Amino acid sequence: MQPVSTITVQVKLTPSPEQAAALAATLHAVNTQANRVSQVAFDTGTTRNFPLRKLVYADVRAAGIGSQAAQHLIKKVADAYTSLATGIRNGDHGRPGSKRRRGAGSKPIVFRSDAAQPYDARNLSFAPDARTISLWTVRGRLKGVPFTCSPAQAKALAEHKRGEADLVARDGTWYLLVSVTVPDAPEYEPDGFLGVDLGIVNIATTSDGHIMAGRTLNRYRRRRLRLRAKLQAKGTKSAKRLLKKQRRKESRHTRDTNHVIAKRIVAEAERTGRGISLEDLTGIHARVRHRKPQRAALHSWSFRQLGDFITYKAKRAGVPVVSVDAAYSSRECAHCSHTHRHNRISQARFICRSCGVVAHADRNASRVLARRGQDAWNAGRESRVPTAP
Repeated sequence: MQPVSTITVQVKLTPSPEQAAALAATLHAVNTQANRVSQVAFDTGTTRNFPLRKLVYADVRAAGIGSQAAQHLIKKVADAYTSLATGIRNGDHGRPGSKRRRGAGSKPIVFRSDAAQPYDARNLSFAPDARTISLWTVRGRLKGVPFTCSPAQAKALAEHKRGEADLVARDGTWYLLVSVTVPDAPEYEPDGFLGVDLGIVNIATTSDGHIMAGRTLNRYRRRRLRLRAKLQAKGTKSAKRLLKKQRRKESRHTRDTNHVIAKRIVAEAERTGRGISLEDLTGIHARVRHRKPQRAALHSWSFRQLGDFITYKAKRAGVPVVSVDAAYSSRECAHCSHTHRHNRISQARFICRSCGVVAHADRNASRVLARRGQDAWNAGRESRVPTAP
């Protein structure tokens, strides 16, 4: 069976004023019910989908919510509590016993009035050629709602299996985020691995020596931080309007930068027939402690997003990806494997205390990761060989 991946296709809806009003009323209605369901889940301790459905489904239906929308609504609440519990276990809400951690689970989850609502094939249908959709709302079935997208997105919607879709409202604009199942390219046997060291000063450094510096992005973030501080201190209505208008600009810019970097890395690995070795940075925000001036830079950089972009683009291209332990990779010599904390004498400079090799610190780390990736691949490849009788 050919391996497949699930990607998200974002299409922009262009509804008429009447259609937009129906969509807004729908999100308000389902999220009002979601908050009521969340209160029941919190009060009774019932946070799993099916037990919770038994408690609240009839009431949600009596409030005028369609059957399929009601089931999605209840599952949305259950999933939110599951995510909260997972985040607490992983330390995303502070250390055990901290005030923040205690507060995270001390009150019911609240959904915004315009929070996204899931749809599926039972209450949402596409007409890709006409570029229109039909979907359920609290004011009846809306038909012929126009949407726009790129030719590549339209092709994905028309040719591949569609899954659930989220109806999203962003600053008065409507979107559908549609999950689409697409086939992956066959994974090839790699001829070595391209190590990728991720960082803040240099966003990504490959074992080939290609450095994608973060200087421009970090300057941009500092400008955005200063602007937010200035507007928040001013506190006028116009300042608040500007804050609201600018709130997603930095995340969009960062996302675009990560897409470009991921595309370059995957293209280089594919061109040379190698795999990609990524450092496993799971939970780094909770593990790493920095001085206060450094915290904004650490926590505003999306480690996970860049790694996810590299992984999914590699799967689409058939490029093997391995995730390796990055412990002490910045202190280990890629030439002789000697590890010492004084090997890295500065952010950019590495001098091995054993063999004397001098290298750029991030490039040395990426070469260490490349070797660890090859070792991990070999171990996995060997484990697939049947045991001799």
